[in-house]
Amino acid sequence: MEKRSTDIWVGLFVVIGAAALLFLALQAGNLLSLNFAPTYDVTARFDNIGGLKADAAVKSAGVVVGRVSAIRFDNQTFQADVVLALDKRYDFPTDTSAQILTSGLLGDQYVGLVPGAAEKNLRNGDVIQNTQSAIVLENLIGRFLYNKAAGGGQ
Repeated sequence: MEKRSTDIWVGLFVVIGAAALLFLALQAGNLLSLNFAPTYDVTARFDNIGGLKADAAVKSAGVVVGRVSAIRFDNQTFQADVVLALDKRYDFPTDTSAQILTSGLLGDQYVGLVPGAAEKNLRNGDVIQNTQSAIVLENLIGRFLYNKAAGGGQ
């Protein structure tokens, strides 16, 4: 009987350890984000979002202030509508600008917010007007090579 209870306890610890490892792996891979703080949604329209994905971080001054909750294509403007779920504890002015940035040279993409100086703050459902699209590395290399070829290699 004592061996059976020892086996049950060992099995329980193994299951808890495996669940903890799975949780840490999902957190490290940015595949699981547990945030129960209240949020408000703001939309930003971009010409090109590059490789931005839903659940990507939204940062301001290097601090995560929210997450990308949805990405949609607008058939009228032919732009990508990126819905940002910002934590309610962070208030941003209405003239805040948004840009798509990359962590490192080839890292994950995220949305960076640069606060403006307006008196009024963004509220749920507002649209950020001033945006800067993602810089696509392939396009930069293509332009550089085209300019070199057009210039005769000078």
